[in-house]
Amino acid sequence: MVEGVETDFAKRMSYGDYLHLDQILSAQQPLSGQHDELLFITIHQVQELWMKLLNHELDLAMANIREDALRPAFKALARVSRIQKQLVEAWDVLSTMTPHDYLAFRDSLGSSSGFQSWQYRLIEFKLGAKDAFMLKPHAHRPDILAELEAAYRAPSLYDEALRLLARRGLPVPAAMLVRDVTTRHAEDEGVTAAWAIIYEQAEAHFDLYELAEELVDLEDAFQTWRFRHMKTVERIIGHRMGTGGSAGVSYLKGALGRSFFPELYAVRTRLGRG
Repeated sequence: MVEGVETDFAKRMSYGDYLHLDQILSAQQPLSGQHDELLFITIHQVQELWMKLLNHELDLAMANIREDALRPAFKALARVSRIQKQLVEAWDVLSTMTPHDYLAFRDSLGSSSGFQSWQYRLIEFKLGAKDAFMLKPHAHRPDILAELEAAYRAPSLYDEALRLLARRGLPVPAAMLVRDVTTRHAEDEGVTAAWAIIYEQAEAHFDLYELAEELVDLEDAFQTWRFRHMKTVERIIGHRMGTGGSAGVSYLKGALGRSFFPELYAVRTRLGRG
């Protein structure tokens, strides 16, 4: 017996009550009876929980950048980076599943696919990967569609960063400040030049320099997540079509070539050339 430790929870809130563990732990419902299906369900549910928190932190970072409050924005972005590490490492656990293990229950997935993850799509929209087609899988859920459409039509994290640079007097091209935010940002030489000033005069613009590096950290981690996702899928199903009609590995490989913040990579080539 441990003195002073509460043991009677008949009328008090317990750990399990607070975390709703009954609901969470009953949400894994394998359909096939195959051992590895529980692994597959658990990994994807855990990733969805991390993505919920990641979206929460992105919202805070964007709100603070709009207010020119970069220190709390950096705290939120640092947390995003830690979350991304958890998401990357989840693929290591899933990769212990062999092709035989997966094929034993694959038919139980029906038309469901990770391609349909609305929280993942919400993250992409907030980072600037805007594509109206990605709204279509959620047309049957007006509540989810409304949240996705709001992010689709709102400025992205990078849009907010460029607007901040303009407010600070950096020469961000005016067209970048009034562009159609429902389209992907395309690399712009004027934006690269503005970031070059920040990198070359880092002491004078140190918080913006730090913002640039936070964004690079975020994209680097996101691309690492994409790569580990692609290699895990390739390891388990090869190049066959994904469930739900997705193109599988070929689609995931294509995503690796798309950058959220292209000028932050272009500026590295430019620096030191006078």
